[in-house]
Amino acid sequence: MKRIYNLVISIILVAWLSACEDDYLDRVPETDIGAERFFNTEEDLSIYINNLYDFTDFDQYNDDGGTDNAATTGNTELKTMMVGSPSSATISAGWEWEDLRTINFFLENFGKADIPQNRLDHYEGLARFFRARFYVEKVKRYSDVPWYSKTITSNDEELLMQPRDPRTLVVDSIMADFQFAAENVSGDGREGEVNAWVVKTYQARYALYEGTFRKYHPELSLQESADTYLQTARNVAKDIMNNGGFALHTTGNSAEDYHQLFISANLGSNPEVILVRAFENELLNSDFSATIFGNFEVSPTKDLLQSYLMADGSYYTGLPDYETNLFVEEFQNRDPRLNQTYAYPGWELIFTDTYSQGGGIYIQQLAKNFTGYHQIKGFVNDTDITVRNSIDVPILRFAEILLTYAEAKAELGELTQEDLDMTVNQLRDRAGMPNLTMNPPVDPIQAARYPNISSAQAAELLEIRRERRIEFALEGYRMDDLMRWHAGSLLESEPEGLYFPELGNYDLTGDEVADIKLIDALESIPEEREVNELGEPLIYYRAGSFGQDASLFLGNENSGTIQAIAERGTFIEPKYYYRPIPQSEVVLNPNLTQIFAWE
Repeated sequence: MKRIYNLVISIILVAWLSACEDDYLDRVPETDIGAERFFNTEEDLSIYINNLYDFTDFDQYNDDGGTDNAATTGNTELKTMMVGSPSSATISAGWEWEDLRTINFFLENFGKADIPQNRLDHYEGLARFFRARFYVEKVKRYSDVPWYSKTITSNDEELLMQPRDPRTLVVDSIMADFQFAAENVSGDGREGEVNAWVVKTYQARYALYEGTFRKYHPELSLQESADTYLQTARNVAKDIMNNGGFALHTTGNSAEDYHQLFISANLGSNPEVILVRAFENELLNSDFSATIFGNFEVSPTKDLLQSYLMADGSYYTGLPDYETNLFVEEFQNRDPRLNQTYAYPGWELIFTDTYSQGGGIYIQQLAKNFTGYHQIKGFVNDTDITVRNSIDVPILRFAEILLTYAEAKAELGELTQEDLDMTVNQLRDRAGMPNLTMNPPVDPIQAARYPNISSAQAAELLEIRRERRIEFALEGYRMDDLMRWHAGSLLESEPEGLYFPELGNYDLTGDEVADIKLIDALESIPEEREVNELGEPLIYYRAGSFGQDASLFLGNENSGTIQAIAERGTFIEPKYYYRPIPQSEVVLNPNLTQIFAWE
């Protein structure tokens, strides 16, 4: 049986809390509980550390919403900023420190446990790992933030009034925490536990983030130190590649291997998965939601679809008139990962609980404010609830390490064909795609996305960035990538969907038989609908433009691409790469000044 670590620890924690005297929590401040009655055994330390686990789950498959990978009808913070007039008075989220207090409290008390020194070091490493992750998110959001390495009480006036510390100091402290954790956290453990390889994966991820952020953000004036972090990313990734014992999941089935990573109930034994959120029916049910599929909030974009290569390795955007390809044509002779990420012509829908169309060969369900594309990555297409409740989520994959290594090497100007063969080409081999070689031809569309690339190996780096976008599509990586690459302006492009050259009948399943009919928004859908050659009634949609009473919006009212959002707004650089400290916090501590033109 799968070992559900989080469930076991939760049961232990509940039992321990239940054993406390009824009035104990009322009499003793929260942070005093452990100081007097806790931190005595390894079990105590394990229970406390487990409470710090905050890894994502099925939500990651919606986390690209609001980027150029996926449109969203939800209210994201950045989306609201770009169409409004944000200030420190209107942006109040993000300045929370409770989790840090919990971590620092542990670090001040764990040493009382009567266990061997190497186990104490292990638990200190875990706490410092979680502190590093906490501060990573703070630096991403605010850049300069106060560094607190101890719990703060109401008597610590100096700390309570502490100003921002420089980004350099905070990042150095983050990297020191990561390094201590990498050297001291155990290399093994139970399924779903943080071990040394999990620590090193996050260490490499953040080193790559910080190195590229410094390199491509001149407003920081930290370009000279960028290579130090890129070298760390390179070295740590190589360590994992050489010594971690991980490998890509592949059975030789290029049409399925990639997709199976996201709908599997047994990822704990998968050689590619470095960290898993494990679920099992009736023990710890997954939080899978059919809304991943689409027409709820998030829908994949045409821009992402157009980034996938042709099956022969050539650029899709190099095809004549590629922008006016119909839905069925868009999926012909493409990178097999496209058909394992998007619902493709001829795909069969089995799990129909939230879709009125019913099961069978799926006809793209169109709706206003959605692109018309649907996502099958992470979508559990199974009617058996025990299956849906048992699907694991891959939090960290070895694929990330391979691409971290390749990107760091290319940014440093050190990339070789051998490097490509052990990284990017491993992923392409799994997908059944031609290998990437040095000095590839430059795709002008891809180059236009990232005009600020400064590496001597820009052509290779452009393709590594493409590979990263495709391999991690709709897994929640895209926003961080755009931010660190100084590519926020890409968020201004309005998300587009399927293309229709005119009103009329269209095949969406690939059998050359019409499935839907577009009519003018001013017309009414007739009670007696036209039927196709198979005797099936067509699905009618009233097409128009924003502001009209229509089923969907087209770019030219009666033709063009489906328009999901009327206006994405303006990404103000460099201001919108950061957030203001909430005004209410500045009132409490006037030493917290705003930066990058925030008020």
